[in-house]
Parts: sequence; structure tokens; C-alpha cells
Amino acid sequence: MRDKASIVKLVSIRYNVCMDQAGRIASLIERLGNLLRAEERTSGTGLLPVHVQMLSYLSVCNRYSDTPAAVTEFVGATKGTSSQSIAVLERKGFLRKRPDAADGRVVRLNLTAKGRKFVENNFPPDKFGSAIGEMKPDDRAALTRLLAGLLASLQKENGGRMFGVCHTCRHFRRDALPGSHQCGLTLEPLTDDESMKICREHERPAA
Repeated sequence: MRDKASIVKLVSIRYNVCMDQAGRIASLIERLGNLLRAEERTSGTGLLPVHVQMLSYLSVCNRYSDTPAAVTEFVGATKGTSSQSIAVLERKGFLRKRPDAADGRVVRLNLTAKGRKFVENNFPPDKFGSAIGEMKPDDRAALTRLLAGLLASLQKENGGRMFGVCHTCRHFRRDALPGSHQCGLTLEPLTDDESMKICREHERPAA
């Protein structure tokens, strides 16, 4: 049996190895993010990376998650930066604001045809898409799963919202209603298409 000093030393070694790996992973993600943002800046669209992030998010979020507050939380911007960015995108015709049908105090953000076309043509950027396309399908799936898990863990550590895909949420009820699914949080019906969108209220299922 190992003595206490040996156990402490082993734990210390494992911790240092883990931190070294964490640093390496953080560096790789930082570099990937820098390259992705650089490609977005040189796309010739005149939009900043934060604008592209907002548009891409609005193209995949559900009807519970298209408010300025949700956009701000998703991209991790300040309220001021987010407000200015939304104003720019509205002025350029990429999105429009509309009052919520049930509560006029709530503002909804919807992509215009121009905004949808922009996302289709520019996200992900061509070079990034080509690099991902060179990966094997199993590797892409594994990378997606690992990055999604890492993001969820980091969001939990920071006390942020999860922003996961609807059908992976603990509130999702598959085929709960005749011809449709159901959100267990709002009790509203969900179509197949809606179940594939990103939700601000997402919660991971219990292990």
C-alpha cells in the first residue's frame, strides 16, 4: 500500500498534468477562435464578428429565445454592446424588431430574408467549413459532443444559461401530444423543426 506522502505526490502530479492539458486546450480554442473571427472580419460584409454571432444565433434559436436579453447572454456581450449591435443589424436590414403577441413589453428579434441569406452564405466561413469538412464524420461528431460538453460545464461553472438544443432538454416531452412534442416547462406543443432549435431555457437531463 502507498503511504500518505506517495498518495499526495501522485495527486499533485495528476493535477499538474490536468492543468497542463487545460492550458493546451484553452490555447487551441483561443487560436481557433482568433482564426474564425479573422475570417469573419475579412468576409467583405462590413459586419463585426459579434454581428455574425448574433445573426447565426437568431437563425437557430426557438421562439422562447429570440429576445435582446437572450442574444446578449448567448454571445457574452455587455448590454451596451449588444444594444448597439442590434441597432446596426436592424439599420442594415438584417433583422427586425417586433412586440411579443402576448406581452407588448417584450421585444422579439427576427431575421429578415437578407439576414437569413447572409447566414446561409457566410456562416460558417468558407475556410473554416472546408477544414471541418476534411475531418472524418465520426471525428466531427465526437468533436461536437466534446466541445458541447465542455461548453455546458463552463457555463455551469459561470452560472450562465445552457442554451442547448430543445430535444436534449430535460423538459422535452417527445410525442406527448397528438402529432407533436411538448415543452414540459411551458406545456406548449413543439414541432419536429422546433425541437431541433436552440433554447435559452435548456436544462440538461439528470444523469
